[in-house]
Amino acid sequence: MPVFNIHHITKYQYDRPIKESVNEIRIYPFNCNTQETLFHQLNITDNPDILEIEDYWGNQAGMFNLMAAHQELVIESKLIIRTLGNPNPPVNSTATLAQLRDEICFNLNLLELAQLKETDLREPLQQLVNVFYTPDMSVATIVEKCSGYIFNNFKYIKGITHIETTVAEILELRSGVCQDFAHVMLELLHTLQIPGRYVSGYICPNTDGMRGEGATHAWVEAWIPGYGWTGIDPTNNVWVTNNHVKLAVGRNFNDCSPIKGTFKGPARQSLSVYVSVGYEDGHRFEELTDVTMQAIGKSGEDIPDYIENFAGQQQQ
Repeated sequence: MPVFNIHHITKYQYDRPIKESVNEIRIYPFNCNTQETLFHQLNITDNPDILEIEDYWGNQAGMFNLMAAHQELVIESKLIIRTLGNPNPPVNSTATLAQLRDEICFNLNLLELAQLKETDLREPLQQLVNVFYTPDMSVATIVEKCSGYIFNNFKYIKGITHIETTVAEILELRSGVCQDFAHVMLELLHTLQIPGRYVSGYICPNTDGMRGEGATHAWVEAWIPGYGWTGIDPTNNVWVTNNHVKLAVGRNFNDCSPIKGTFKGPARQSLSVYVSVGYEDGHRFEELTDVTMQAIGKSGEDIPDYIENFAGQQQQ
């Protein structure tokens, strides 16, 4: 099974000192039977105490504060992980939607994750579903066809969307990046009441040329009767195996944001994200992204004391 050495650095810089920075991180490897953490180290500016918890979705999350004035916040993760993969993807599963509904009818968690969130988009989403869905399909086939539809009909283009881009806007653009495709796929699955959840992590192929290689990535897990939560990546139209490293799961990106928080001070911030993935054969993929943050305030206007500070733009 492959072993990946992942180095992830998030750096915030401020044009003047800020204080009382309160942050929440989800950059711990997810505890599951498809991956094994061999080493993980976090280094954070000023070495604050980190309160670690398990959240509602089973993610490991950390919370820390930097109360003193500072002009830079660096969060560094060093991870060595072995992926164990799914040796038996559900391609031959014959479980039907009726069987799925019998299986989840008394499971509140699955019921919650099967509900359509964008109810005002029910009609256009149903029209898209009708393109690839027929009632005789198995759940696994529906999930696979849904991924293929997004892969073949949506263009992978960086920079035209952001973390607040809505599903309606993505449907209009027919373009975006991995987090956009995951959000669209979830709503298509929810239109058929198939439980689905958002997954954040890394994609680590070596020479496969998959989209999102080395960067933080997002995909979907669908509930398949007899298999449970099963990952599929609509950005690359593949079932998840040994190339995906999982960090967090939830209803959408906001539940899985690698880093988010607030700070106090009339400052403008800049964000850079560095990700490198080392492979066993010595190959290394490196990517440095400077993220354009929205301007805070305008000339002649007061700048708010508290500014929400998201690292969500890391998703590629």
